[in-house]
Amino acid sequence: MTTLTLALAAGAVVGLALGALGAGGSMLTVPALIYLLGFSPAQATTASLLIVATTSLTAVVAHANAGRVRWRTGLQFAAAGLPTAFMAGALSADLPSRVLTGAFAVLAGAAARRLLIVRRVTPAARSCGPGRSVAAGAGLGTVTGLLGVGGGFLAVPALTSVLAVPMAEAVGTSLLVISANAVAALIPRLGEAGAVPWATVGPFTATAVLGAWDGQRIARKLSGPALQRAFAVALMTVATAMLAGALM
Repeated sequence: MTTLTLALAAGAVVGLALGALGAGGSMLTVPALIYLLGFSPAQATTASLLIVATTSLTAVVAHANAGRVRWRTGLQFAAAGLPTAFMAGALSADLPSRVLTGAFAVLAGAAARRLLIVRRVTPAARSCGPGRSVAAGAGLGTVTGLLGVGGGFLAVPALTSVLAVPMAEAVGTSLLVISANAVAALIPRLGEAGAVPWATVGPFTATAVLGAWDGQRIARKLSGPALQRAFAVALMTVATAMLAGALM
């Protein structure tokens, strides 16, 4: 397959994951850019942030049009996580990469297990105050900064389990959180954008955006429990792959 074909196919998969599950962007994009398209790790990280930010913002619009974004909760969640992610990221430099990867795999597996136990959300549980949003966002920011990954794959379980947000709305709200985090992380890297191979990143981003629109249509057709189970299976798959990589 040509580089262009691989970029188009990988972008479509990333977009579908983000649009349907509200997660999976960077965890799919970075490996695809490095192992399929030959990017260096530095190029892949910068390009991934560009792709994920653009795709997530597009998907947020689609979910918002369908009334599946909790703006106040998402903004509080994202804002609370940014400073703790920065501080935890500084601490992570002293920890071995295998320890960090294994820790995330265990955490992701625990989150997947919790999602598989589908709970009915009562009207009383739906009202989550700003205090819980800020606390959950700060906790997620700490974990994301410490482990170097996370984003939507941890935001969705936090939104559903801690804040009792229904799964369909958690997907859309997670995309808002991902967008904020990706843009914030991209700002210090704007000087590196000139080194990004735009001939490959452009088509990748285009199909990711189109895939995100298709993904949100899939999310709209699935019931809350079915969508939650699909997300849990995807999360468990990622956790298993990361744990295997940490142990090798």
